[in-house]
Amino acid sequence: MDFREELIKILKKVIKEEFSGFIEIPPDKNLGDFALPCFFLAKKLKKSPHQIAQELKDKIKLNEAFEKIESVGPYLNFFVNKKYFVKEVLSEILKKKDKYGAQKQRKKVMVESPGPNTNKPLHLGHVRNILLAKGYCGTMRFLGNKVTQVDIINDRGIHIMKSILAYKKFGKNEKPKIKGDHFVGKYYILYNKKLKENPSLEKEAKELLRKWEQDDKETIKIWKLMNSWALKGIRETYKKFNLKIDKTYYESETYQAGKQMVFDGCKKGLFKEDSDGSIYINLDKDLGKKVLLRNDGTSLYITQDLYVARKRFQEYKGLDLCVYVVASEQDYHFKVLFKLLELLKVKGAGKCYHLSYGLVNLPEGKLKSREGTTVDADNLLDEMINLAKRELDKRVKLDKVEKEKRAKEIAISALTFFLLKQDTFKDILFDPNESISFEGDTGPYVQYTYARASSILKKAKLNKKINYNLLEEPIEYGLIKKLSLFGEIVLNSGNNYNPSFLVRYLIELSHTFNEFYHLCNVLKSEKDLMVARLAIVSATKQVLSNGLKILDLKPLEEM
Repeated sequence: MDFREELIKILKKVIKEEFSGFIEIPPDKNLGDFALPCFFLAKKLKKSPHQIAQELKDKIKLNEAFEKIESVGPYLNFFVNKKYFVKEVLSEILKKKDKYGAQKQRKKVMVESPGPNTNKPLHLGHVRNILLAKGYCGTMRFLGNKVTQVDIINDRGIHIMKSILAYKKFGKNEKPKIKGDHFVGKYYILYNKKLKENPSLEKEAKELLRKWEQDDKETIKIWKLMNSWALKGIRETYKKFNLKIDKTYYESETYQAGKQMVFDGCKKGLFKEDSDGSIYINLDKDLGKKVLLRNDGTSLYITQDLYVARKRFQEYKGLDLCVYVVASEQDYHFKVLFKLLELLKVKGAGKCYHLSYGLVNLPEGKLKSREGTTVDADNLLDEMINLAKRELDKRVKLDKVEKEKRAKEIAISALTFFLLKQDTFKDILFDPNESISFEGDTGPYVQYTYARASSILKKAKLNKKINYNLLEEPIEYGLIKKLSLFGEIVLNSGNNYNPSFLVRYLIELSHTFNEFYHLCNVLKSEKDLMVARLAIVSATKQVLSNGLKILDLKPLEEM
């Protein structure tokens, strides 16, 4: 039973106005389980919220799910029937299992991530992108939506030409002896180093881009070769993070159609040609002037993004939402893109959303790939796995294969929780050692809690005959109440494009369970009480499992 929905049904009998969005959970447990502030009715009823609350209290008739109602100032506080609540919540979790908290929204959702450039390996910022997208996709699937994850490969443009130019000038036809994306990235770094010595390289890179757009055979040949190296390496990294892409778009295959959309916009009078030959549009005072094509005819990111957006809504009929997971550095870009789609009357223009997220920094400062000081995703994951192995060595003896397997799961969990527990818009200072800790607000701590629940359940079987009335300890009720919030938390995560709601909930649930574990000795309790407490353990394990799987993390039976 959803007690919030049950309360809404009760209140609808006496309140005709829309009120469901005003129901809240009181900050103090002594103020009940749900509260309804009555301010929203004051203007219409021309009465004080305090008086309205008192009058409503006398009219509302509660059912067996609720014990009492109190009017406190402008608030109505509702107290659930604890024994009824405990039985309903635990029995529902044990019955629904991996479906507990799930919904059937039935929307068609597309998510773009991570959009790499083929001139360098993925870095820590991309890892946040990948894990954020996976968390959001998992949430939306759990809510019953059909989710398509797409990728846009930025395989052309001036940044790609910089790597190619450096390779042409200094590579001596060298073949990769390291991972392909790292090999290509080495030349991107070399270009920026040489540029400081020879500023004319910038002009040469622009000329190379012009040749590429004119299908110069030699330029296309070396471009295909270096792109193949980079893409092979990037996809190896995708595999390490279990990233599965349903559809891939390539900038090289879409930019021409994007240019045509710009030309069409000129014919309609939406866009103008500047005195230097570039094509631009003047938007509102906040967005200002935006160049859509350079004066040499070459395109920009915005050019191809226009066409790709239109193409997606054409290819995926009935698409309800298209989400772009891109760092906050591109906030302006997406405001412009969405405005242009609206002006061009592109189908689906109002169904696009930019899931913007903050940057990831290290103690040394901001990540910068062009300077070669970035932490790439491959080396980061390897380091995290090594840290996880050290932690495992302190606790358990494992064979090499099992240790490697378990360490990788712990490492991915550590990264996921550290990078997602903050609100998406916040910048993060990443600390590998803090993230891998088996204590505190970390992924390994949540995994450890799941393993602890598994260990308890291996030592005693859960009887089908459960006397829920024996669960009278405050910590037991507090834990069950926390379990009851799972579905609402997942829904809020999806509605707010913010997996941090779910991640923080799983951390809080783990803390509450471990407090219960220390205060209530499950296995040494009297038999009937032990069975009832085992139901709490089993329900907690199930909810942790559901949450971890939403984040695409494998729950570990042993740590």
